[in-house]
Amino acid sequence: MKEINGNMKKFMTILMSVLLVSLVLVSCGGKKEEAKVEPVATAAPAKAAAPAKATEPVKVAEPAKVAEPVKAAEPAKSDEIVFRINNGAEPESLDPSQIQGVPEHRIFETLFEGLIASDPVTADGIPGVAESWTVSEDGTQYTFKLREAYWSDGVKITADDVVYSWLRELAPETASPYAWFPCMFLAGADEYNSGAADASAVQIRALDESTFQMDLIGPLPYVIGALGHYSFGIVPKHAIEKFGANWILPENFVGNGPYILQEWTPQSRIVAVKNDKYWDADAVKLDKVIFYPIEDTNTSYNMFLQGELDWDTSAPQDQLDSIMMREDFQVAPQLSTYYYTINNTRAPFNDANVRKALAYAVDREALVEQVTKAGQIPAWGIVPDMAGYEALQPAEGEMYDPEVAQKFLAAAGYPNGVGFPSFQLLYNTNDAHKKIAEFIQQQWKENLNINCELINEEWATYLSDRNSGNFDVARAGWVGDYQDPNTFLDMFITGAGMNGGKYSNDVYDLFINEGARMEAGEDRMGVLKTAEDTLINEDQGIIPFYYYVSQNLIDTNKWGGWTSNTMDYHPTKNIYLK
Repeated sequence: MKEINGNMKKFMTILMSVLLVSLVLVSCGGKKEEAKVEPVATAAPAKAAAPAKATEPVKVAEPAKVAEPVKAAEPAKSDEIVFRINNGAEPESLDPSQIQGVPEHRIFETLFEGLIASDPVTADGIPGVAESWTVSEDGTQYTFKLREAYWSDGVKITADDVVYSWLRELAPETASPYAWFPCMFLAGADEYNSGAADASAVQIRALDESTFQMDLIGPLPYVIGALGHYSFGIVPKHAIEKFGANWILPENFVGNGPYILQEWTPQSRIVAVKNDKYWDADAVKLDKVIFYPIEDTNTSYNMFLQGELDWDTSAPQDQLDSIMMREDFQVAPQLSTYYYTINNTRAPFNDANVRKALAYAVDREALVEQVTKAGQIPAWGIVPDMAGYEALQPAEGEMYDPEVAQKFLAAAGYPNGVGFPSFQLLYNTNDAHKKIAEFIQQQWKENLNINCELINEEWATYLSDRNSGNFDVARAGWVGDYQDPNTFLDMFITGAGMNGGKYSNDVYDLFINEGARMEAGEDRMGVLKTAEDTLINEDQGIIPFYYYVSQNLIDTNKWGGWTSNTMDYHPTKNIYLK
């Protein structure tokens, strides 16, 4: 093991405490996390959680309208303020329990609001449906006071709605792709989600109509920032019970966000209009928000140039040189990493030597300078630099070392690539991902003498195949859900919901589980760094390539309330016409 914090004796003490952990954790996807705190007050003793009703399986509703080509932007009424966004993909769903991507997150923040919302400048967690909260002295129990807020149909939002929504997310029959996330925070959530216990095991409760309480698995130092995530969303029980899977269709939709759903035309657009029942409706300045699911970045860029889009969330790679000169092109560091996930259970990728050969054979400097070209930072590890945590470096040599790569490939039994089978590289349809895949394909051919076939799939199909492990090597990207290294590391615990490559190492799992129970500080960061070293330098469970920069096209001289931040969060609630 590598020394952590420059002191081997101190590290070995931490290591021994980790390995002696007696609690065996079952992942719900199998993970954990920690939390930020507000002013501390002693919380009232917890009441026993009331037994929950069985949750009905969640069915994915299909929009009622037939798919149409993307519509041209409509001229707005003279007094109507319309904001048009290219969202980059057709969403998997509008149901918070059935989504998992960045495009879906933008829509979620428009139509829904959880206990915690996002600050548009810093992306930190701020009061949403919860107007305030207190924290127990040991940091493991949070009590939230809900503000007076209503669903878009006028029904009051209560603490029971929060309990219902979170249990629905965790219910095994819901099959939520992100159920693993609350399991990393809530005491008893893992047991319920895994089927080992019923809903009463989840330590959340409504103390009264406007007071909600949760117990955590440990003193998690980042929980408030994480509660804005859609897996902690609040959904309308009364609408779901009435309409079933069809509750998310425009004619049935009930939400609690700054806007409500007016239209959903598949592969064409989603239209949301101002929600007059929203508790902070006076702060909402847009009348209408339109999301377009345009995957072709040249098409969306042309629409932006023609004034048919107000915010384009991507930029075409082949035009970046000229786009970089534009005043309305917004580039900023982002808490996110571009990487390839490898099917660790499929030969020949079940050999760590093969995975290491692939990693060392790619020139990341050339990738970001010649292909991505927007200031991305070459990455060896999965966690970007952040306060108290330095980015991981290779165990030997440089990030790019063809000789080391060939040594590992030969150790796996394929000297100079002889006998290595052709394999497939999967990515979601996007010209930038295609160019990156072509570059890496060429690097592997030139430096290892191996061949791979490029396969592209539309967003929903790609996510399904990647999550189920139906691939050899697949493109992936991760945007932090909160500002802590754990948001990048916990998804690789054995059995985790986002661990499509099926990486598994018991020692890694112990490090992550122990880090989730430690107080914030140098020792905790040391444990997390050792975990990352195990994942990358020992096992090469994945192959990171670079840390992202966000790339957006929006005229901030025209539109206010849109500010670059490390999470690339820009709630439409806060956007206004100057």
